[in-house]
Amino acid sequence: MFRRHALAALLTLPALPARAAWPDKPIRIISPYPPGGGTDVTARLLSGPLSARFSRGIVVENRAGAGGSIGAAEVARAAPDGYTLLIDALGHAVNPAMLRGLPFDYATAFTPISQLTRLPQVMIAPLSGPTTLAAFVAAARAKPGGVTYGSSGNGTGAQLAAVLFARAAGLQMEHAPYRGGSTAMQAVLAGEVAFTFATVNTAAQLVQEGQLRAYAVAGERRLAALPNVPTLTEAGYPDCDLYEWNGLFAPAGTPKMVIDTLYAAFSNALRDPAVIQRFAQLGTETLGTSPAAFAAFVAAQRETMAALVREAGIEAG
Repeated sequence: MFRRHALAALLTLPALPARAAWPDKPIRIISPYPPGGGTDVTARLLSGPLSARFSRGIVVENRAGAGGSIGAAEVARAAPDGYTLLIDALGHAVNPAMLRGLPFDYATAFTPISQLTRLPQVMIAPLSGPTTLAAFVAAARAKPGGVTYGSSGNGTGAQLAAVLFARAAGLQMEHAPYRGGSTAMQAVLAGEVAFTFATVNTAAQLVQEGQLRAYAVAGERRLAALPNVPTLTEAGYPDCDLYEWNGLFAPAGTPKMVIDTLYAAFSNALRDPAVIQRFAQLGTETLGTSPAAFAAFVAAQRETMAALVREAGIEAG
């Protein structure tokens, strides 16, 4: 009798709403750098195939400033529901060693999802300088401290690559930080500095057009866009590889189901033939590593960059 009454009572209860499928609203990807830069381009190239996967759409928003920490802070304080994501770069690993008083901890505020891309840097010089890397090193050794190199700013990949090269070559050089890669590139074109490091997507065309000279590639292998340019290892300076990269993060505490869904979606987008072709045209390697692999990569990068920043005495500019 009791069971019959209990069953009848249950049948009269209002039906519970079905759990909404995720996502049920647009996903925001915060790019913490200015529009048109490599990180922004990566996010927007992927937003097309991702919007086909997520019917509610993908929105890319730029929140630039303070070396990428302003945009990162916005994501760090967002709800851990997968609707606000961070696409970041090498600065994600460098900033913890350089910036003080941040309202969040890079090591604990985010859940890594996937390393999306990486692209090597190229050591480029004005046509008026030495014609080979060996000639440049000989000239720089002849006047310690008398050579100035440019970069896109303190603690950027361009400066860190130069620090690694200077250490390997035993050179003492002065650093001239500029406000962004395009400004540093103009300084090289004008002959204001002896060289800079630039990502292949910004350097290759100027080298191909004969406006700049490429000394070497700070990567594991030669580039299809610059096949006659040796790697720094080939030139006799090992342990100088330094890649710019882009990776995807969610706020810490985001459910594993959401992380797995995002990882699968971004991995599929990176396998899209049109996406692969466009990234290849930019000299960019597509990856799509797993959350675990990316977490290990970021931790190792943070440790390596912190040691390099300390050794070089780099401070936020």
